[in-house]
Amino acid sequence: MTRTDEKVRYLPEGKPIAHTPFSAASGVEEVIRMLEGRWKLVILFHLFGGKVLRFSDLERAIPAISQKMLIQQLRQLERDGIVTRIVHHQVPPKVEYRLTDWGQSLCPALDALLQWAETRPPAEAGHASGAADGAFQT
Repeated sequence: MTRTDEKVRYLPEGKPIAHTPFSAASGVEEVIRMLEGRWKLVILFHLFGGKVLRFSDLERAIPAISQKMLIQQLRQLERDGIVTRIVHHQVPPKVEYRLTDWGQSLCPALDALLQWAETRPPAEAGHASGAADGAFQT
């Protein structure tokens, strides 16, 4: 029997990508495009933690969303590789949704955004709107 542990070689790690301001902005813009939509983040938070939910479970969990909008948002998340759709061929049909590994890896990034948002300083008096600083007053 041949020993394989001596033959396995690991490729050297590649150099990290050095982003320019333009490439960084383009990358973030693409991510925002994937996550934009009124309901996508709500859907993601219901699926985080390895949960597998049926379509009807998601409908009940998000009562304000229409069936058409839920289908549309789930299809876009599936197209972008964030959500996986599992179809069980039975009667009545059973469709379940779960996050892909890549979609699940989004959880820490969204948690960091939430923590960042919580550190926002309170708005100063008179600066609640953009025009309140007097720059546009005549």
